[in-house]
Amino acid sequence: MAGAPIELLEQVPLFSELDRGELEQVARLFKERRFSRGETVVMEGSGGAAFFVVAAGEASVVVGDAQRPPLQAGDYFGEIALIDEGRRSATVTAASDLLCYGLTFWEFRPLVEGSEVIAWKLLQSLAKKLRAAQAD
Repeated sequence: MAGAPIELLEQVPLFSELDRGELEQVARLFKERRFSRGETVVMEGSGGAAFFVVAAGEASVVVGDAQRPPLQAGDYFGEIALIDEGRRSATVTAASDLLCYGLTFWEFRPLVEGSEVIAWKLLQSLAKKLRAAQAD
Protein backbone atom coordinates (compact mmCIF):
# COMPACT_ATOMS: atom_id res chain seq x y z
CA MET A 1 0.00 0.00 0.00
CA ALA A 2 1.38 3.41 -0.93
CA GLY A 3 1.38 6.14 1.68
CA ALA A 4 1.80 6.07 5.42
CA PRO A 5 1.04 3.04 7.59
CA ILE A 6 -2.44 3.34 9.14
CA GLU A 7 -1.05 2.32 12.55
CA LEU A 8 1.28 5.30 12.51
CA LEU A 9 -1.49 7.77 11.69
CA GLU A 10 -3.79 6.34 14.35
CA GLN A 11 -1.42 7.87 16.93
CA VAL A 12 -1.96 11.42 15.59
CA PRO A 13 -4.64 13.30 17.57
CA LEU A 14 -5.63 15.36 14.51
CA PHE A 15 -6.85 12.14 12.88
CA SER A 16 -8.32 10.55 16.04
CA GLU A 17 -11.95 11.07 15.00
CA LEU A 18 -11.52 9.39 11.59
CA ASP A 19 -12.75 5.84 11.04
CA ARG A 20 -10.60 3.21 9.32
CA GLY A 21 -11.84 4.00 5.79
CA GLU A 22 -11.32 7.74 6.22
CA LEU A 23 -7.88 7.15 7.71
CA GLU A 24 -6.99 5.00 4.69
CA GLN A 25 -7.95 7.88 2.38
CA VAL A 26 -5.63 10.22 4.30
CA ALA A 27 -2.80 7.63 4.51
CA ARG A 28 -2.70 7.23 0.72
CA LEU A 29 -1.82 10.92 0.37
CA PHE A 30 1.37 10.66 2.44
CA LYS A 31 4.75 10.33 0.74
CA GLU A 32 7.80 8.64 2.23
CA ARG A 33 10.53 11.15 3.06
CA ARG A 34 14.05 10.27 4.16
CA PHE A 35 16.48 12.69 5.78
CA SER A 36 20.16 12.06 6.48
CA ARG A 37 21.69 12.69 9.89
CA GLY A 38 22.29 16.45 10.26
CA GLU A 39 19.82 17.43 7.53
CA THR A 40 17.30 20.17 8.35
CA VAL A 41 13.73 18.97 7.91
CA VAL A 42 12.04 22.32 8.62
CA MET A 43 13.46 25.72 9.61
CA GLU A 44 11.88 27.97 12.23
CA GLY A 45 10.28 31.00 10.58
CA SER A 46 10.07 29.44 7.13
CA GLY A 47 6.77 28.88 5.38
CA GLY A 48 5.01 25.73 6.37
CA ALA A 49 2.83 23.67 4.09
CA ALA A 50 3.64 20.12 5.17
CA PHE A 51 2.93 17.78 8.05
CA PHE A 52 5.28 14.95 9.02
CA VAL A 53 4.96 11.75 11.05
CA VAL A 54 8.22 10.14 12.21
CA ALA A 55 8.37 6.44 11.32
CA ALA A 56 11.98 5.71 12.36
CA GLY A 57 14.97 7.59 13.70
CA GLU A 58 15.24 10.68 15.86
CA ALA A 59 15.04 14.41 15.22
CA SER A 60 16.15 17.34 17.36
CA VAL A 61 13.81 20.27 17.91
CA VAL A 62 14.91 23.84 18.63
CA VAL A 63 12.55 26.75 19.31
CA GLY A 64 14.43 30.05 19.39
CA ASP A 65 17.54 29.08 21.32
CA ALA A 66 15.82 26.43 23.43
CA GLN A 67 16.32 22.72 22.83
CA ARG A 68 13.07 20.76 23.12
CA PRO A 69 12.58 17.02 23.62
CA PRO A 70 13.58 15.00 20.55
CA LEU A 71 11.06 13.51 18.17
CA GLN A 72 11.02 9.73 17.73
CA ALA A 73 8.95 7.09 15.95
CA GLY A 74 5.26 7.90 16.34
CA ASP A 75 5.85 11.61 16.94
CA TYR A 76 4.63 14.20 14.45
CA PHE A 77 4.95 17.89 13.66
CA GLY A 78 3.45 20.52 11.40
CA GLU A 79 -0.20 19.45 11.63
CA ILE A 80 -1.46 23.04 11.77
CA ALA A 81 0.46 23.76 8.54
CA LEU A 82 -1.99 21.41 6.82
CA ILE A 83 -4.65 24.02 7.41
CA ASP A 84 -3.10 27.48 7.67
CA GLU A 85 0.24 27.28 5.78
CA GLY A 86 1.69 29.38 8.61
CA ARG A 87 5.31 29.90 9.55
CA ARG A 88 7.27 27.13 11.23
CA SER A 89 7.53 27.53 15.00
CA ALA A 90 10.63 25.32 15.36
CA THR A 91 13.68 23.99 13.56
CA VAL A 92 13.63 20.21 13.21
CA THR A 93 16.88 18.47 12.28
CA ALA A 94 17.54 14.77 11.72
CA ALA A 95 19.62 13.61 14.70
CA SER A 96 19.99 10.22 13.00
CA ASP A 97 18.90 8.93 9.62
CA LEU A 98 15.21 9.74 9.69
CA LEU A 99 12.24 8.14 7.96
CA CYS A 100 9.10 10.26 7.88
CA TYR A 101 5.85 10.32 6.01
CA GLY A 102 4.90 13.76 4.77
CA LEU A 103 1.67 15.30 3.60
CA THR A 104 1.38 18.73 1.99
CA PHE A 105 -1.39 21.27 2.26
CA TRP A 106 -1.95 20.99 -1.51
CA GLU A 107 -2.49 17.22 -1.30
CA PHE A 108 -4.66 17.38 1.82
CA ARG A 109 -6.97 20.27 0.95
CA PRO A 110 -8.85 18.55 -1.95
CA LEU A 111 -9.61 15.56 0.28
CA VAL A 112 -11.04 17.76 3.02
CA GLU A 113 -12.98 19.93 0.57
CA GLY A 114 -14.45 16.82 -1.02
CA SER A 115 -15.56 15.15 2.21
CA GLU A 116 -17.77 17.00 4.66
CA VAL A 117 -17.50 14.07 7.08
CA ILE A 118 -13.69 14.20 7.21
CA ALA A 119 -13.76 18.01 7.38
CA TRP A 120 -16.16 17.96 10.34
CA LYS A 121 -14.13 15.34 12.21
CA LEU A 122 -10.93 17.35 11.71
CA LEU A 123 -12.70 20.47 12.95
CA GLN A 124 -13.77 18.56 16.07
CA SER A 125 -10.18 17.39 16.66
CA LEU A 126 -8.86 20.94 16.35
CA ALA A 127 -11.55 22.23 18.71
CA LYS A 128 -10.51 19.62 21.31
CA LYS A 129 -6.87 20.65 20.91
CA LEU A 130 -7.79 24.32 21.36
CA ARG A 131 -9.90 23.57 24.43
CA ALA A 132 -7.05 21.54 25.97
CA ALA A 133 -4.56 24.35 25.23
CA GLN A 134 -6.83 26.91 26.90
CA ALA A 135 -7.16 24.70 29.97
CA ASP A 136 -3.35 24.57 30.47
